[in-house]
Amino acid sequence: MTAAIGMVMLGLALPVAAQSDSLSMLSGLSKGEWTIKHRDGSADRKICVKSGRELIQLRHKEPDCSRFVVEDSKSKITIQYTCPGNGYGRTNIRKETGALVQIESQGIASGLPFQFAAEARRTGSC
Repeated sequence: MTAAIGMVMLGLALPVAAQSDSLSMLSGLSKGEWTIKHRDGSADRKICVKSGRELIQLRHKEPDCSRFVVEDSKSKITIQYTCPGNGYGRTNIRKETGALVQIESQGIASGLPFQFAAEARRTGSC
């Protein structure tokens, strides 16, 4: 029996390709100031996008959140993340162009549930 098979039989999952954190779609987004427009009418929000990863955890600012890549394609990513002591989330980002994406996210932040859909568009430099 190989070590990998033995580990799976013990219930320990080994990393697989879907768990890599490449997220190449995000690195193809234009850098700069982006405006996030929530579909529920909430106030617009501006953020500075340097790597594209800033769009994943819009309700969690903690840098120590663990991430699990569920889907990573050239036009769509899905990330599930957990922030110790402050909840978790699952975010889907669909790329329309390098300067326009659609975001859907849901989870728990500060003990309260959240769910939102938004459009994020590059609007300038930062």
